[in-house]
Amino acid sequence: MENELPLDRLLRNKVIRAIFGSPDIRQIDGLGGADPLTSKLCIIGPPTSKNADVDYTFAQVSINTDKVDYAGNCGNLSAGVGPFAIDEGLVRPIEPVTKVRIHQVNTNSLITAEVPVKNGKASVIGEYRIDGVPGTGARILLDFCETAGGVTGQLLPTSHAKDRLRVDDVGDVEVSIVDAGNPVVFLRAESMGLNATETPNQIESKPKLLTKIEKIRGSAAELMGLVDDKEKAAELSPYVPFIAMIGRPTDYVRYTTGEIVNGSDVDILSRLFFMQGVHKAYPITGTVCTGAAARIPDTIVNEALNAKAQNRQKIKIGHAAGIIEIEVVVEGQGSSARLTRAALGRTARRIMDGYVYVRNDIYSQHTGTVGN
Repeated sequence: MENELPLDRLLRNKVIRAIFGSPDIRQIDGLGGADPLTSKLCIIGPPTSKNADVDYTFAQVSINTDKVDYAGNCGNLSAGVGPFAIDEGLVRPIEPVTKVRIHQVNTNSLITAEVPVKNGKASVIGEYRIDGVPGTGARILLDFCETAGGVTGQLLPTSHAKDRLRVDDVGDVEVSIVDAGNPVVFLRAESMGLNATETPNQIESKPKLLTKIEKIRGSAAELMGLVDDKEKAAELSPYVPFIAMIGRPTDYVRYTTGEIVNGSDVDILSRLFFMQGVHKAYPITGTVCTGAAARIPDTIVNEALNAKAQNRQKIKIGHAAGIIEIEVVVEGQGSSARLTRAALGRTARRIMDGYVYVRNDIYSQHTGTVGN
């Protein structure tokens, strides 16, 4: 809860790092899981928006630096906010489904969660299955349509479906830049000599490729106005922007199980770059943006989309660990394009309650000013 943390921003970050055991690549002295995907925090508080039921601030806690980043959002963690708010009495439970309006503080946008409820608590048991997650659970529906333009102010930050970047040591690269959930820079996998069927390990074994991707990210960030010099892109949040390589549907191997995913079961392929590596599955905010881009004519994503998905709401994205589905509606075109639905299912359950103990000297050594 927000009131459990110090108001002073510098001290709050010190406390958060102490809780996670950062910086330390194994996070031994803390609760972190020694992986960027498990070094994250949700801070929940009363709503500061009249349209919301609860505030949710996301923090990405670096493992190997002292940085706590608040620039973007994690869609998977967003799934837990509604059940937490219901179980903690922040939102009145209504059976069988409670709608929770979540003010996502980082991007100043609204996420609507439809949470199944039974006996006054968020339901856990259900048949909904997510690729890359063991078991099943109760389906939580999240709609991110009001996150469009959350970082840059526009669904299409450059007002173009495609832009051409001139990137040092790479050359000219055609990209599509879209801002929904989080901003994402989309490029054709073939422009990098790939086809978007590769596993994370296969891609990360190519350090020159990762360097090229980071240079593309810097040039795109400059074009979007996120930095005034592409060389400063390394200072940005790892969430702003993501880079996604897009490929047309074909068979590929699910790296987590070795099973074959049939190309006929997906509408598009993508591999997403995150924190100078490759996401092991596909982030929810990246899914929202990929779905939105697929619905905007002439984007790289739209051009690669399977024909059968062009005229239906549901889009199936093939990622390294399987398939993720999203329902997307975009109305209008070009700079007037408007995202009116971006909904997908998730699961969440409470694993434990407890206390984490922070050393007193974390507080006593602090010299910051309250309110920073």
